[in-house]
Amino acid sequence: MPKKKTPTDNTQITLPLESENEEHLDVSKLETWLWDAACVIRGATDAPKFKDFILPLIFYKRLSDVFDDEFAKHKTEFGNEELAWEIVKQDHEDALKTDRDDPIVRFYIPQQYSWEALRNHPADGNLGQFVTDAMREVGRANPRLQGVLDVEDFNERQSGQRRIDDERLEKLIEVISQHRLGLQDAEPDILGRAYEYLLRKFAEGQGQSAGEFYTPKEVGWLMAKLLNPEPYSTIYDPACGSGGLLIKGRLQFDEMHPDEKSQAPHIYGQELTPTTYAMAKMNAFLHDFISADIQIGDTFRNPRFVADNSKLQRFDNVMANPMWNQEGYDGDFYENDSWNRFSYGIAPNSSADWAWVQHMLASLKDNGRAAIVLDTGAVSRGSGAKQTNRERDIRKKFVEEDLIEGVILLPENLFYNTPAPGIILLLNRNKLAERKEQILLINLSQHFEKGKPKNVVTDDGIDASAEVYQEWESREKLSSVITLEDARKADYNLSPSQFVDVGDKVVHRPVNEILADLTVAHIAREKADNALEDVLTRLRLNGRGSSE
Repeated sequence: MPKKKTPTDNTQITLPLESENEEHLDVSKLETWLWDAACVIRGATDAPKFKDFILPLIFYKRLSDVFDDEFAKHKTEFGNEELAWEIVKQDHEDALKTDRDDPIVRFYIPQQYSWEALRNHPADGNLGQFVTDAMREVGRANPRLQGVLDVEDFNERQSGQRRIDDERLEKLIEVISQHRLGLQDAEPDILGRAYEYLLRKFAEGQGQSAGEFYTPKEVGWLMAKLLNPEPYSTIYDPACGSGGLLIKGRLQFDEMHPDEKSQAPHIYGQELTPTTYAMAKMNAFLHDFISADIQIGDTFRNPRFVADNSKLQRFDNVMANPMWNQEGYDGDFYENDSWNRFSYGIAPNSSADWAWVQHMLASLKDNGRAAIVLDTGAVSRGSGAKQTNRERDIRKKFVEEDLIEGVILLPENLFYNTPAPGIILLLNRNKLAERKEQILLINLSQHFEKGKPKNVVTDDGIDASAEVYQEWESREKLSSVITLEDARKADYNLSPSQFVDVGDKVVHRPVNEILADLTVAHIAREKADNALEDVLTRLRLNGRGSSE
């Protein structure tokens, strides 16, 4: 039976031992448990740092528990624990040398760095260093985990003080020890959903910087339903954050093709920030998408998915929410791009929105489609102005080449880094014949539920959007199919609010009808006044007679 630790202060913590908890975890239990873990270190560090300590530990717990399950099976098979260790270790080393993809354990966890070793290490001032060393050693033993487990220093100091001291770290480890996360304890999807719940909770407390790693799940599901990836396809996100959009694209396929998981799309992502890259890798692994190819680096300056030295790798689907109105790239950068991505025009220095769109277009196969979240102004800026405008001119070329399939206006206050509504831009390199030279505009601005701290797109809104997209239809107060000529007349302003009125229409009656009704009302009022005067007169007369 696992050792049960006692708190190092007077705080009372009552937790079940792992062996006492035999229930199969559902997402609700996991969410409560994970948020309890966050609350343990609340106050010890800034909210943005919660995830940097908690998420790697949860991931490590999953790796360790899965390894324990796999090792137990081999111990039974070989009939001897010592022999099992020798065989498992040797097989792991051989798999690394020969680049085999079928080792007998998914990830190898050295015995001295098991979860129980972390749990039973004393909080003597060295616990943080031991946890850091354990994660780095496991990362070295498993190259796929490098840059995932070894990015956080649990002994980190700021102004001479530990960000999370050993006492709180010990409590955090004890809370995470509350449940087993082995193969029989938590399904990958359940664990992954709980993980994304925790990401959302961190985003709620992280304000402006939250948008760097988290897109609201409802927005992701809407994008996944619209693209609806096909068997053997590929999904790419060049600004993947914590990987949520990629995950939802893959889960959408699993939902629509439950018996065809061997044909599931491969997912590819690139992320700039090391800690967020690590979250994306963890997210994919926790969903059991081990083959996910997540790379680190600046997508603009160093795209990692290339077919050869002059062309980008191309994909069937792109799902992305790049940083809105990103600065830092000037005309020289775009003009000297070695990948020939920006042939439709140079984006202004103040906003790389249409540079991102051009990168994604260059990353699409000939039949490829994309769903891209952008600032609302990306589809309207510059239209109607007398002077030239770079974004408007790029947008014009996309429209004239019939690459834009749709624009969806989202409700306000969905995103954690801005109250602005945002839009989803739909690209299609090869529209269906009946959709050519047409654009579908959807106005979802009223399809939300009030939430704290952010609003939420309703399920009805998501379903209605997917329905009108599939049916390709105009629907009152929701959608409008416009022609390229309509777009030209609007000077390439593709804001859905310009074409889809979601307000109640005011019906103006003819003036002669209004005057006639007023005359009738005036006559009725005069009759009522006369009748009232007659009653009052009789009452006065009767009153005088009785007093005499």
